[in-house]
Amino acid sequence: MADHAVSADPRVQAQLDRLWALSPGADVLGLERITRLLARLGDPQRHLPPVFHVAGTNGKGSTCAYLRAALEAAGHRVHAYTSPHLVRFNERVRLAGRLIADDALAALLAEVLDRAGDLGASFFEVTTAAAFLAFARTPADACVIEVGLGGRLDATNVVPAPLVCGIAALGIDHQAFLGDTLAQIAAEKAGIAKPGTPLVTMRYPPEAAAPVARAAAAAGAPLLVEGEAWRHRVTDSAVELSDRRGTVTLPLPALPGAHQAHNLALAAAMLRAQDRLGLDEAALAAAARGARWPARLQRLAAGRLTAPLGATPVWLDGGHNESAGRALGAALDRVAGAGEARSLAVVLGMLANKDPRGLLAPIAHRVGLFVALPVPGHAHHDPADLAALAREMGVPAAATAGSITEAVAAVANAVAAPAAVLVLGSLYLAGEVLSANDELPD
Repeated sequence: MADHAVSADPRVQAQLDRLWALSPGADVLGLERITRLLARLGDPQRHLPPVFHVAGTNGKGSTCAYLRAALEAAGHRVHAYTSPHLVRFNERVRLAGRLIADDALAALLAEVLDRAGDLGASFFEVTTAAAFLAFARTPADACVIEVGLGGRLDATNVVPAPLVCGIAALGIDHQAFLGDTLAQIAAEKAGIAKPGTPLVTMRYPPEAAAPVARAAAAAGAPLLVEGEAWRHRVTDSAVELSDRRGTVTLPLPALPGAHQAHNLALAAAMLRAQDRLGLDEAALAAAARGARWPARLQRLAAGRLTAPLGATPVWLDGGHNESAGRALGAALDRVAGAGEARSLAVVLGMLANKDPRGLLAPIAHRVGLFVALPVPGHAHHDPADLAALAREMGVPAAATAGSITEAVAAVANAVAAPAAVLVLGSLYLAGEVLSANDELPD
């Protein structure tokens, strides 16, 4: 699954082109290459501000967003490394709260590539090294680092002593790299556990909980499991979190979707599992209200792309697996109105290694119009096959389009106007959507 990145800045693009020429062009798990590369750069991973390291199948990016928002609300300067980007590569690297500038990014990539030429390092390994180098050189109070793929063999897993580690929701994804069972995937995610570092996790079914517990014990990491070390309860107006420090009551998160309360609770439990960085309930509340995470059930603004749809709400989500489908299913009343049969139009593009049936199953009963399209620049499911699957799952009208603009036009020209439009299936497609609607993440 090759990573793709382009830049409007010719200095950055020159280095990205150089990276493509040198890298193997696909995900390559393992710590040997990244360890050797970082050693050539002075081991910047050993000189980072306190690190919050987050793994998971779904929700790890949102958890990182809550962590960063809470820390910043408490007055801390925060570095952040997340992936993938949606529109601009710079979105992956935040230095003390700001997206990395093009000139700094170009110089860092050049410096890393000068040292990486003979290692066969992957795209993600090189960019991880560049991010760590930037973080080590720029003063900050904390780092929030999202695992790229898995955990145990992910390039980010070279940080020797994170302040806190966390694991968000687990599900089946990336089987070619992580295994075909939930137990195998859980074991890989839990590979981020480190000696003496609290490992904060959600509550998992036994087949996932057991390997996580084994990994924590083997690493010597204190395991803080939801339901034992911490708990949360969601009411009509609040999220209540209880742990060793007592109980805090937080506003419902502004990010849409019932699952976001769970991600907020995980982030809060991680923050309260450490004593090094000061943070009060007001900062957690500010994170609930103010965290932003584009393309995760994001309602698009009025723009060039959405204009043909008038006042019809358009929602964007990069979800691409069964777990994401369940989260979308739980949010449908908010998106398309309670109980309105077949009121939703879905525009879907998915990478070839993803499971469209698993994603669509929880929402197909609400879909009246389905439009499938390609994911530009990536190996993807044939739109005709996706449309056929939608019909098989009972969707009354299914069609194909060549681009997101054509797909929106097809929805706008439908005989029956939908109550809402949901564009989903790929974060790469989400980037195309945001760019077409002039909504660049900042």
